[in-house]
Formats: sequence, C-alpha cells, structure tokens
Amino acid sequence: MAVTDVAIEKIKSMIVTGALRPGDRLPPESELAGALGLSRNSLREAVRALSLIRVLDVRQGDGTYVTGLGPELLLTAVGFAVDLHPAHTAPQFLAVRRILEPAAAALAAARITEPELDALHALLDVPADTVPEAELLARDLEFHRRIARAAGNPVLCALLDALSRTAPRPGPAATGHGVAADALREHRAILAALRERDAEAARSWVSVHLAPVAQEPGSASVTGSLPGAGVTGR
Repeated sequence: MAVTDVAIEKIKSMIVTGALRPGDRLPPESELAGALGLSRNSLREAVRALSLIRVLDVRQGDGTYVTGLGPELLLTAVGFAVDLHPAHTAPQFLAVRRILEPAAAALAAARITEPELDALHALLDVPADTVPEAELLARDLEFHRRIARAAGNPVLCALLDALSRTAPRPGPAATGHGVAADALREHRAILAALRERDAEAARSWVSVHLAPVAQEPGSASVTGSLPGAGVTGR
C-alpha cells in the first residue's frame, strides 16, 4: 500500500472510531504526523485527497476540519463518476435510476407536505409550448429533486441527485416542445398520485416516465437521454 494510502486509512480510522468527529479540527500538522507515524508530506497528501471527497475541509489560515460527513457531501464522488461515464455504460446508470426513483416517489407519497406539493405544482404551472427549453429542463430537474427530498432519505436523495445532474451529451434522443408536453403530462400525473397519497400510483407513473429512453439504443447521457432527468431527454 502506498504511503499516502496508509495515511488516508489512519485518518479514516480516527473518524470511524470517533477520535475525530464531524466538525472537529484536526491537530496541528506536526503533532498529527508524529502521532500517526507519518511524514508531514504524506499527511498533506492524505489531507488533500480527503478534502477532494469532502471528508475534510481545509480552511486557509484556520486549519483543517472534519466535514459534517452528510451523504450530500460524501456521495459527490458518485456524481463525479457519473460525469465521467463512458457512453456504453449509460444504460447501467439508467437501470439504477429506474430502481431508485420510483421507490423515492413511493416514499414521498406518504411523507410529502402540502407546501411541498404546492411547490411541485408551481414548477409545472407553465405552458410547455412557449417556455424556453432550458427553463423547462431546469424546472424538470428541480421537480425530480424535490420529490427525492420529500422521500425523507438523505442517502437516496444524494444518490438520485448524483445520477440526474450530469450535463447532457449530444445523442439521438428526441427534443422539442411535443416531447416537453408529454413529459409535463407525466409530471402532472405523478403530482396527482402524490396528492392522493397513492404510493403505488406514484411509483408506476415514475416508472412510465423513465421507460421510453430505456428502449432507445445508443442513448449516451444520463440526463440528456433519460426522460425523468429533463424534458429534452425523452
């Protein structure tokens, strides 16, 4: 194991065992390096690596702290992997999303509040044939994010956010206001199921919403070619 990897494992062990807790400041570099039996250079490399994956927060002039370690921070690495996915793995990401997102909608049906439902309605209260495509896409993404948050599971929410935030890549997926209108109708059906607290209907409508692109060979984007991720991705 490389020296830097050893340093990372030692800092990780301190966090796992509770020697360092979320929000704690790390001891001074020389003190920590001595306590862990590491060189200062190895410790610096480990801190740099752990800061990149949001485990540590390096504050210039203040010190290095353990982050809150919430899933929205720690699972950003998943989003990084999604950003870099080769085109041929897009169906695999889609398959994961088609498992998770209907489940999130079913959970949300039992937990979502009236203000959250009203916020979803406001996102859909637009004429699909006149609103610019970029705005429709932004509203679409926010619609799905809000449902994921309403599910009440931060890990599930963070995973779905990672899977749905990738910038679209050019591909054969259809675009246009006709597609946008179809997506908007499906969104309204999802919202109606949520208002009725019908978990199975919400699950089914999200599955329907995500289904078309799964049947399109050659799709090359997780958001640009997945129907739930954006109105351009149908």
